Amino acid sequence: MIYLDNAATTKPSESALKKAEIFNSEYYFNPSALYRGGLDCAKEVKKAKESVLKNLGTSDHEVIFTSCGTESDNTAIFCAVKRGSYVTDKGEHAAVYKSFCELKNKGQTVFFADLLPDGSVDTDKLYDYVSNNRVDFVSIVHVNNETGAINDINEIAKKLKEINNKIVFHSDGVQAYGKLPYKLSKNIDLYSISAHKINGLKGVGALIKRKTLSLAPYIIGGGQENGLRSGTENVFGIKVFEYAGEERYTVLNENFNKVTALKNKALSLIDKSIFKVISSDNASPYVLSVSAVGLKGEVLMHILESEGIIVGNGSACSSKNPFSRVIESCGYDKNVLNGVIRISFSPYNTDDEIVKAIERLNDNAKKLKGIMN
Repeated sequence: MIYLDNAATTKPSESALKKAEIFNSEYYFNPSALYRGGLDCAKEVKKAKESVLKNLGTSDHEVIFTSCGTESDNTAIFCAVKRGSYVTDKGEHAAVYKSFCELKNKGQTVFFADLLPDGSVDTDKLYDYVSNNRVDFVSIVHVNNETGAINDINEIAKKLKEINNKIVFHSDGVQAYGKLPYKLSKNIDLYSISAHKINGLKGVGALIKRKTLSLAPYIIGGGQENGLRSGTENVFGIKVFEYAGEERYTVLNENFNKVTALKNKALSLIDKSIFKVISSDNASPYVLSVSAVGLKGEVLMHILESEGIIVGNGSACSSKNPFSRVIESCGYDKNVLNGVIRISFSPYNTDDEIVKAIERLNDNAKKLKGIMN
């Protein structure tokens, strides 16, 4: 199988699983317990938090472990500001976008900033709105999960706070953490990450919070995570997340260069007479979105699947929509929207896999074109 849907999920790291296995077999204690085993597990959770902060290059923040990126996003959006005016963009992951829709349904003031054709936020319109309206909370994705567009969140947060220093700024960093070289600035109040996007396990995420920011808990109970996220911590999953993150960050730049070469290989081979490239040249190398204009991307996806090649046709979290809300917001028409294919890479993919996958993508698209004509 050639797996090229790594933006949806990744294969768990065997070495990280093996290293963390002791927290299933021997150190399986509740980290809230006051006996030695529980205290040792609590220390291991603390080590994992320190590792995440080291990877992000920050001492201004703290880590709250959650069950996933969606929970982290929801906690930030619903718990940092009690009520007020909220701003995001039209290209957000459903975990953010639908949370803002829920805020709007509950009577809060919500504004969705436009996108540029590559899926990045139109910062001119964003700054204009914030300059002319009262705004309490802003959420702008770091890397668009469908086009790979990179928003300069450090710069965006800085400019927003120059306009209004009371704004709480959040970013969904799920497609950036462990993939892009960057450091989290003190202007970022809240930042969401997820384990299963970087060869960790599903069911583990984290919300990175600026230390001095006041945040109400989203999940109420025993008061774990310094009272900010109740529920017994998944020590095994957290340690796999830590070790997978360490593996990624040890070779972060090497992986970035390798994946860039894989993406460039794909771009050089893809038939431009059939496929329109949606992702920009300066997008994340981990995501490449194209469209077989006039064809159905879902049909192509299933044909490739039958041949042992796995690609996506948009966000796995919005698969029930007839076509991508995000790509539509970039300004494309129905012919482009119907044909969207997302190819998302891993450092573990090879040149040979890319060559075979793109050859089969081209050939199958040509056949479909012939059938239709």
